[in-house]
Amino acid sequence: MGSWISMEEACKRLGVRPQTIYAYVSRGKLEVTSDPADTRRSLYRAEDVANLARRKQAGRKFETLATNTLFGAEPSIPTALSTFVRERLYYRGQDAVMLAGSASLEDVARLLWNAEQPVDFSSTARCGKPGRVAAFRALAELAATGHSTHGRMIRVLHYECQSLVGQLANSFGAHAGQQPLHLRFAQGWKQSPQVADLLRTAMVLLVDHELTSSAFAARIAASTGASLPACLLSGLTTLSGPLHGDASGRVKALFNELDRQGEDQVIAHHLSAGLPLAGFGHHLYPGGDPRAAALLALFDPPEVIARFIEKATRLTGLQPNIDVALAALVTHYGLPDDAAFGMFATARSIGLLAHSLEQLGVGQVIRPRGRYVGKTPERAAEG
Repeated sequence: MGSWISMEEACKRLGVRPQTIYAYVSRGKLEVTSDPADTRRSLYRAEDVANLARRKQAGRKFETLATNTLFGAEPSIPTALSTFVRERLYYRGQDAVMLAGSASLEDVARLLWNAEQPVDFSSTARCGKPGRVAAFRALAELAATGHSTHGRMIRVLHYECQSLVGQLANSFGAHAGQQPLHLRFAQGWKQSPQVADLLRTAMVLLVDHELTSSAFAARIAASTGASLPACLLSGLTTLSGPLHGDASGRVKALFNELDRQGEDQVIAHHLSAGLPLAGFGHHLYPGGDPRAAALLALFDPPEVIARFIEKATRLTGLQPNIDVALAALVTHYGLPDDAAFGMFATARSIGLLAHSLEQLGVGQVIRPRGRYVGKTPERAAEG
């Protein structure tokens, strides 16, 4: 194990705090593994630490600073919304898994938005055929006519935030009404109160995940003074990518293959071809995604999916992440095809709006510099 070092040693060699080590890991700059002597601790690849140390010693010229700030050599945007500590997710210092045990989406929104009044996502707005087309169309129309965030009181913005989340839920099939959001989804999808509580748990676990690509996109829009629906639309279009919030769609496709080929054939095909199994492993949670473990502990997935998860974990050493748990939930209870993305998008809209509101307090436009690597301009070459 000479090539792996402890958190304390990594911090010492780099001269940074643990939060910066977590940021290096989250951005793929530093590989991490569980300590075989104590699975509660993590070890970090010494070679990666050495490379990062050399980069720090090389100096921070303007171009290097711009590149590193954007691509993750150090955290570039301060946030008090969420963070990771010892492979656990926290919302404003509160363990997200613990919150998911009883908190509603309205409770978590109030926490992340720092709202003085209780949050109410009730909505009587109605849409046509539910799904992401209806959701994005409704948001686009609101973005085209929305008011800038500048010169408006925070409590007014909070009211607009809760209206946006309520309307978005309706677009994904939630029943219009006054009930808490998870109950409205259960009604709209014709599910029991027991399933409603599972939906609540799943969505609370999905509300925020530090500075993701979608959160960054929402913050960029907010920094320009764009309207809240425009900020939310910026974030959700980024979230819709299969490498981000729509990853559960790739897992669902795997599950569909199980019905046709069986778990052994599906796993053998992927492993023999060197293809990663969608939904397994997470660079922030090398010991296993606690969100997935918490959700999967609350229901029994269909037998073929349970066998698939067990065999895939045993053969790859990778634990299922939240995308597997979400796809299993949707499959087991026969929820609409787009339900996984609908839950993810609606829940994460709370976090995206929280990031937008937090960015307003910075009062500065996010304007990364490009590092030009193209053909030298002709006039510069002549001079």
